[in-house]
Amino acid sequence: MAWFLGLGITGVVLLALALVLDGVLDGVLDGVLDGWLSLPVVAGFLAMTGFGGALAMGAAGVGPALATGCGAVCGAGTAWLTYRLSRALMRDQTAVTPRGEDLVGTSGSVVTAIPAGGFGEVLLQLAGQPVKFAARCAVPVARGAEVWVEAAPSATSVVVRPVD
Repeated sequence: MAWFLGLGITGVVLLALALVLDGVLDGVLDGVLDGWLSLPVVAGFLAMTGFGGALAMGAAGVGPALATGCGAVCGAGTAWLTYRLSRALMRDQTAVTPRGEDLVGTSGSVVTAIPAGGFGEVLLQLAGQPVKFAARCAVPVARGAEVWVEAAPSATSVVVRPVD
């Protein structure tokens, strides 16, 4: 039983090291078995193999061979769950980053008056947040007027026209 407990404790220590060192040891297993073998998967397998075997010996009173089989099944199940959970977490993606083209067709208000052919400033809503952009217009637009965005030539400027 001491061997199984030692194996289980080794798995827990390995998992704690993987968490504390946060990826430093992950490079050790890069490229092994096409990337599905990671340190948390190995740690989960070792811990559950050891504790599963110790539980089988202590609670059910089975021999070392059967306890090893029970531990291996528990370890393989834990390794598979750890692999699936880590893959699901890796696939988690954030929302699409808003771009300047998303502003075309939206309305805003002039913060700094726009001279004819020159630059002023407009306040627009980008992804629900108010953002100030440099704005150009063919006609002069007074401060506080509502404008429509016709184009976004750069990440910080827009071309607008007054709302009729």
